[in-house]
Amino acid sequence: MLKRIHHVAVICSDYTRSKHFYTEILGLRVIAENYRAHRDSYKLDLALPDGGQIELFSFPGAPARPSRPEAQGLRHLAFVVDDVEATVALLTGKGVSVEDIRTDEYTGKQFTFFADPDGLPLELYQG
Repeated sequence: MLKRIHHVAVICSDYTRSKHFYTEILGLRVIAENYRAHRDSYKLDLALPDGGQIELFSFPGAPARPSRPEAQGLRHLAFVVDDVEATVALLTGKGVSVEDIRTDEYTGKQFTFFADPDGLPLELYQG
């Protein structure tokens, strides 16, 4: 049956800005980048360390996310990190605004949230 998540697809409003965020700020490696002229759209495949991927798309005129973070559908995308505090320091050093670190009341693990350039909620979760 299901083994793992293969990819998460994200539609961005500004391809150049989002590509910079996911590759330069978060450090994801580019697997493939394709421009689809018939759709005036980019598709960027990014490698996650566990073998999963993020597909970054650009589509002209795509509507904005209705609200944050409680809109129906994908609530947030969470990344496991070895050290939440150290990762927060790296992100804030690169100009990314990060919420205060919290502790999961059920697991006792630290976590926090930040956002991509389009406001998609992203979570750091202690591994």
